[in-house]
Amino acid sequence: MNVLGLELSFSADVSPERMHDTVSLIEERFSELKGQASHLSKERLLIYLALSLADDYLQDKDKLTELENTLHQLVSQIDSPEE
Repeated sequence: MNVLGLELSFSADVSPERMHDTVSLIEERFSELKGQASHLSKERLLIYLALSLADDYLQDKDKLTELENTLHQLVSQIDSPEE
């Protein structure tokens, strides 16, 4: 597998389609960053990419927690309706 010009070989417990989508996301986001800051080294761009992806993950994790809390409240209301 080639990611950003680097040939990688490893085993992962995901479908080939998922791996393709993952590589496409990395390459797309890297290209966006490179377009905004072409003067930076590849290493710095990769660090910014990692930080951006980590921030996306943390935001999604927070949203998931909020949705789980809302779902729990709704299930509690259904289980114990006020009369």
